[in-house]
Amino acid sequence: MKTEVSAQANVSAANVKQPQAAAGGTARILDGNALSAKLRDQLAQRAAALKAKGVTPCLAVILVGEDPASQVYVRNKVNGCEKTGIRSLKDVYPPDVDPKVVLDRIAELNADPGVHGILVQLPLPKHFNSDAVLEAISPEKDVDGFHAENVGALMQGNPRFIPCTPYGVMKMLESENVPLKGAEAVIVGRSNIVGKPMAMLLLSKSATVTVCHSQSKELAFHTRRADILVAAVGRAKMITGDMIKPGATVIDVGINRQADGKLCGDVDFESAKDVAGVITPVPGGVGPMTITMLLTNTLESAERTVK
Repeated sequence: MKTEVSAQANVSAANVKQPQAAAGGTARILDGNALSAKLRDQLAQRAAALKAKGVTPCLAVILVGEDPASQVYVRNKVNGCEKTGIRSLKDVYPPDVDPKVVLDRIAELNADPGVHGILVQLPLPKHFNSDAVLEAISPEKDVDGFHAENVGALMQGNPRFIPCTPYGVMKMLESENVPLKGAEAVIVGRSNIVGKPMAMLLLSKSATVTVCHSQSKELAFHTRRADILVAAVGRAKMITGDMIKPGATVIDVGINRQADGKLCGDVDFESAKDVAGVITPVPGGVGPMTITMLLTNTLESAERTVK
């Protein structure tokens, strides 16, 4: 994905046409489930084409411990593989497993030509060095896009694998024809998994990007300027309607569980939907797209093996 260079990159965000709120002041809902289903149909066709050439795409998933959320994520990823025609391998280890056992298994998977993607579900138990585990995965099979080599390639504008959640967000923006060139994009959150790669991807499309975080002063000042607002900080409903520019595209990456057990995002959906032009729900927004882009990366890895 090469960085675009254009004179329009300096256009004021005020002159960039953004999606407008629907009549009655209610934002259009960007349905991640629907978009994901459409993309997965396409992936199934690609998987079938690979199998016709004698290649069965394969994703290996490693889960350490018994974290309930991680178990759900892994189950959803394995189910996604099965429905798309991708073979899946799942290794589950107890929380007190010796890290060497996991590293040895990663080495085996790296050496297996029938495995095209390797994913270690995070977070890992405290006695693990997570960075060392991620770096042990071959960059050619790092379908999460977390290996330092792949992070560097993304920074240079030539990614091998795009981290799945930011990749999904970009597909959602593309599906809505959201103008990116010259737009003011504000990201709330600076994680290596979402915030930083999200900034790189938006920059590659000539958006003007601001990254906010826990130390940012006057957060609302920044968010109210955003034509595109991405919330990825992990704090329930922290972005309220009065912090959003009318007509803005609001992407809610956060997944938080409330006291009543219900899920919510980082955006207060009820107040935000009356201001935004386009908004993603939680659940049913970015979440399904994250898994879809993991499947996409795995297929792309498999396709590279076909000469």
